[in-house]
Amino acid sequence: MSFAVEFWAYMRARKKFWLLPLLLVLLLFGGLIILAKGSVVAPFIYTIF
Repeated sequence: MSFAVEFWAYMRARKKFWLLPLLLVLLLFGGLIILAKGSVVAPFIYTIF
């Protein structure tokens, strides 16, 4: 949790708020990969791409 606090402080201090959507998209794709690794949902996720 301290990473999130430090990252937010960095973005506020350096005015780099464009990093937040980039980080969110990376987390979303990572979640999709983890979800698709061995579940029944995998064929449906692969059709999205």
